[in-house]
Amino acid sequence: MSGEIMRVGMIMCNRYHTCAGGKCFRAMKNREGGFSIYAGKEVELVGCTTCGGCPGGNIEYAPAEMKKNGVTVIHLATGMLVGYPPCTRIDYFRRFIEEQYGIPVVVGTHPIPQKYFKIHDALGSWKSPIWQELIQPTLATEEIRLAYD
Repeated sequence: MSGEIMRVGMIMCNRYHTCAGGKCFRAMKNREGGFSIYAGKEVELVGCTTCGGCPGGNIEYAPAEMKKNGVTVIHLATGMLVGYPPCTRIDYFRRFIEEQYGIPVVVGTHPIPQKYFKIHDALGSWKSPIWQELIQPTLATEEIRLAYD
């Protein structure tokens, strides 16, 4: 292990405010999806909240608290990608947090479950180049996506 500790903050879509986080924590433990970039590194969760609901008012303030708690990276939860509809503000949130707070942002936590992948593929939700970039960290293989259904 390199000794580097990644101190992670997670922000989820408010639609899922009652989510227990099982898939996100599993992906963090197994270094899958958005957490695959931390192979060989220690990961510590230092903050977790929702966006505050549309239009994402908590995005303006939550990263400041996370920064005070030592966050080194913020993950925007996979639910923002796979919800119906996907969050139309996710790229703006990413850019705002990075610019305002100087904190790197990873879009995604757990791998996209296959059932969501199939319907969003059929709907064309992620056809644009920006969506292709946004889903990349959580795309994984079909086998892994099926394991997250």
